[in-house]
Amino acid sequence: MVNWHSLSKKELLQRFSCTETGLSTEEAKKRLLEYGENSITLEKKTSLLHLLIEQFTSPLVLMLLGAAILSFFLGKVVDGALITTILIFNGIFGFLQEYNAEKSLEALKKMSVAKALVYRNNSLIKISSEKIVPGDIILLSEGTKICADARIIESSEIEVDESILTGESNPVDKITDLLPEKTLLADRLNMLFMNTMIVKGKAKAIVVATGKATQVGKIAEQLQDIEEEPTRFNRELADLTKKISAAVLVLVIIIAITLFFIQNSNLLDVVMTAISLAVAAIPEGLPAVVTLSFAIATKKMLKNKSLVRKLSVIETLGSVDIICTDKTGTLTENSMTVQEMFCNNQKINLTGTGQETEGKFFSEGKEIDLKKIEKLLLCGFACNDTIVEKNSEKINFIGDPTEIALTVSAMKAKINLKGMKRIKDYVFTSTRKRMTTVYEQNGKTFAFSKGASEILIKSCSHVLVNGKIKVFTKIDMQKAIDINNEMASKALRVLGFAYKELNKKTDSVEKDMIFLGLQGMLDPPRKDVRNALETAKLAGIRVLMLTGDNKITAEAIAKQIGFTGKQIDASEFEKLSKQEFEKKIEECDVFSRVSPEQKLSILKYLKEKGHSVAMTGDGVNDAPALKQADVGISMGLRGSDVAKEASDIILLDDNFSTIISAIKQGRTIFDNIQKFVTYLLSSNLAEVLIVFISAIIGIFVSPNMSLLAITPIQILWINLLTDGMPALALGADPPKPGIMTQAPRKADSGIITPALAKIILITGLILTVILIAIFLLYLPKGILIAQTMVFTSLIIYEFVRIVVIRQDEDLGFFSNKILILALVISIGLQLLLLYNPIESIIPLSTWFGVVSLSLSDWGVIAIGGIIAYVSSISLTKLANKPIVTN
Repeated sequence: MVNWHSLSKKELLQRFSCTETGLSTEEAKKRLLEYGENSITLEKKTSLLHLLIEQFTSPLVLMLLGAAILSFFLGKVVDGALITTILIFNGIFGFLQEYNAEKSLEALKKMSVAKALVYRNNSLIKISSEKIVPGDIILLSEGTKICADARIIESSEIEVDESILTGESNPVDKITDLLPEKTLLADRLNMLFMNTMIVKGKAKAIVVATGKATQVGKIAEQLQDIEEEPTRFNRELADLTKKISAAVLVLVIIIAITLFFIQNSNLLDVVMTAISLAVAAIPEGLPAVVTLSFAIATKKMLKNKSLVRKLSVIETLGSVDIICTDKTGTLTENSMTVQEMFCNNQKINLTGTGQETEGKFFSEGKEIDLKKIEKLLLCGFACNDTIVEKNSEKINFIGDPTEIALTVSAMKAKINLKGMKRIKDYVFTSTRKRMTTVYEQNGKTFAFSKGASEILIKSCSHVLVNGKIKVFTKIDMQKAIDINNEMASKALRVLGFAYKELNKKTDSVEKDMIFLGLQGMLDPPRKDVRNALETAKLAGIRVLMLTGDNKITAEAIAKQIGFTGKQIDASEFEKLSKQEFEKKIEECDVFSRVSPEQKLSILKYLKEKGHSVAMTGDGVNDAPALKQADVGISMGLRGSDVAKEASDIILLDDNFSTIISAIKQGRTIFDNIQKFVTYLLSSNLAEVLIVFISAIIGIFVSPNMSLLAITPIQILWINLLTDGMPALALGADPPKPGIMTQAPRKADSGIITPALAKIILITGLILTVILIAIFLLYLPKGILIAQTMVFTSLIIYEFVRIVVIRQDEDLGFFSNKILILALVISIGLQLLLLYNPIESIIPLSTWFGVVSLSLSDWGVIAIGGIIAYVSSISLTKLANKPIVTN
């Protein structure tokens, strides 16, 4: 094992046959083949064979297989063959469901793979972290997830969260110095390890290990044994299934006792009936179907630019009643352009938009001498981490939009950093609200600083006016503050700039600086954000804007996009008592100069009050709030890896409107799951009750023989047709009209609400009464025709139930083409049983115990269907009607 921490930069570069300008594309491809992709599989992948076998290992299916074997043994070959065939089809269908869910989850994980900045072919490029190879030179900055094990060769105030490896929550200060060979892993301060996070500073490092060769890779086997805790929704589903199973099994046991002891049915028929009923009535596949429904929803959400990292959060989205959102890039375009400046006691306007590097500078309509503002523009360029890539076609900028805007404004004046060497950084933090860089030039040392205007102004003792350094008087300071407020009132994001020449006697880099001026950037509101805010309001969702911008800028943007509530600045916030703090949260919609700690305080209060909160964030310090929010939403374009790791959803376009679309999808999928469960349970309840009641009737009608309205084989066939494609197709239903005009669902409300429970019971009883009536009507004509009528009617009425459920939500019949296709196929298969054109070759009617139905028989089924339809709608409305008490 090589002790990378004890090697010099030169030795490291020689070992990997590379330079600080990076590997060539060809060499990187060779190494990728040699070392493999830079990824670690922490979960044991389920094989397709194992997935298929799992479909036939549940207790109920094994019992049915046992019954099939017993049928073969007793000479009932047809019954045994039919049971086996239906089980195979059910197994294949279940396999396809779980396979599709697995594939969807894999696709989501692929989408979540982090990106990395790497030097290749003398240029800095962004690539998938899976393509990193040993010898790559990577550039890392605050908020970045470290993609491989690497040795630091350059750094600036870098701190790393290594808790994933060490369990220590405090960030570790890193260095570039050589360390002794025997240094313990936890003390290798010049090393970076895969999956740890940079929480401060930046570094350049050489990759020494990837994938399974990393420290995380070596403990991957231990991580495999850690099982993820089930979500509240998953626990609720499991609990629901257990309760239904218990109730069904009690009924099945009663039916079995009735058939065996009272009707004197033979043991095989009793076992077959009991098991078939249990298989049909117990929704043991419900969790898998729900997972698949979630997976389908994530694909839809992905098309709308929201990447779901945790499937269970889709259900939570439906209960969100407060959104705490950033301003920059979420409510605004995040396309910064410097439009106004203040320098030399005069206001200056710039031409050119976006990332155009051509533009002119005007004051009072006249073009100005660029030398007079050179120092201000140089400060914006020097105190900056933007990476500028120049090629024959165009200039590419990589970095923060604010810093890109400052870079572009400097390039418009042909400013460059030639002859300047950057030697130290004082990185921006949410507490300091400023950033400072130190450069050497011609034997002199200079500090350049940028940040919140009020912070920069307070730190300056002098001001540069037309090339002369003067004392920064209170009058000068007030004028700068007034100009700052004037710019901010136009919704400009304003930064202040200062510099100083350093010498050995300097006590502090960021004190007694020379004020250079202001630059105001326009980040226009997104065009669709006003409508999105209106939609949120109609949906009963309160939106709070939490921004780092000053109060005036926040107020200007808030007015433009439609915020109507009160506003408060963080400086006022800190002075409030607990009661005043809580009151302000209730009455204010816009919070300016908010720190990550204050974000967390606001979130905690809202959650304590029982709200379901979605929180957006992009920085390292936003991670705690994102983790604690009911739905943590990070920014895909400008968000740090730390924020993305802590979030449930990543906005690929950083757009507030996408959050509203995601909430709409969350509400829709929960509605669809409720429809699916309601349909299944009401239909299954009817099946169990029909068998139970017909068995009781048989005691009086034919005490010496078994009398069932439907046979075990028919029960399994119904289960295949109705619980399969049609039920699953309900998960693809579109949102019901007005779904975003309803109040959010209560976070603690279950899948089966009291109203739904009443509807399930009422509908099950309606179907039971109608079908028992049909059974008794046709019983004098013979058991075969009576069973065929109940068998066919039950399938048709279950599909009528789907129509009723969807009509209750005002969904058009043709709004779900997948559902129509599923119904057509299922009805077609049933008609094939009844009117088999090749009956002489494949005697389906004999196997399933059915006879052909006449037109008058279909008339009876139609009448029963109409009664079921009308009574279901009427009683559903009655069940949903609120009870009024005096």
